[in-house]
Amino acid sequence: MNSMVALLRKEFANFFSSAIGYLVVGIFLILTGLFLWVFPGNYNILDSGYAQADGLFSLAPWLYLFLIPAITMRLFAEEKRTGTLELLFTRPIAKWNIVLSKYLAGLLLVLVSLLPTLVYFISVYYIADPIGNVDVGGFFGSFIGLFLLASVYVAIGIFASSLSDNQITAFILAVTLSFGFYFGFDLLASLTFSGAKQIAIAALGINDHYTSMSRGVIDSRDVVYFLSVVSVFLMATRWRIRAK
Repeated sequence: MNSMVALLRKEFANFFSSAIGYLVVGIFLILTGLFLWVFPGNYNILDSGYAQADGLFSLAPWLYLFLIPAITMRLFAEEKRTGTLELLFTRPIAKWNIVLSKYLAGLLLVLVSLLPTLVYFISVYYIADPIGNVDVGGFFGSFIGLFLLASVYVAIGIFASSLSDNQITAFILAVTLSFGFYFGFDLLASLTFSGAKQIAIAALGINDHYTSMSRGVIDSRDVVYFLSVVSVFLMATRWRIRAK
C-alpha cells in the first residue's frame, strides 16, 4: 500500500512538474467561465434568464473528451517509449497497484479542475430571485454525474495509453473510445433501432446515465453502470500490461 501511495503521489506531481497539469485545469476553467458568463449563447447563464448552471454540464463532457486524453496519453505510452515501464515492473509492487495509482492520479487532477466550478453554483445561488431559488439537487446530481463521467474517460485514457508507445496514437484512441461511449450508442440506437431495442442500446452509453443523474436523482443503477465501465477498462489495462 505504501508503494502504491508513493507512486500515486509521483504520478500526480508529474502532472505539475510540466505544463500539462496547469494547461488542462486552466483551459477547462477558462473555457467554461467564458461560455457561462461572457460569450452570448445557449450556455450563458445571464442570457438564459434562469438561475441555473446547466450550461456547465452540457459543455464539460465535450471539453473533457479532449482534455482527459491529453493527461492520460503519457501515463503508459511515455514509460513504454523510454523503457522505464520495465524498470517499474521490477519493483515490489503489484501490476494492479501500478494501474490503480496512475488511474487515481488522473482522477485527482480531474477533481482539481472540477472543484473551482462550485463558484458557479455559489454565484447562481446569490443572483437568483429570491436568493437561493435554485435547483440544488439538480446541480449536485449533475456534478456527481460529471465526476463519474470523467472517471470513465480517465479509465478509457489509461487503457488507450497502455496500447501504444506513441502518445498521439494513445490520444486519438482515447478520444475515439470516449466519444463512442458518450454519444456513439445514442447515435447507433437512433439510426438502427426503435422502441425497446432503442432504449436498451442507448442505456449502454454514458449519456443516458449522465442525463438521468442530472435530474438530481442518484439512481444506484447509474452509479453501478459508471463503476462497471471503469472496472472493465482498468482490468483490460492490467491484462494488457501483463501481456507485455
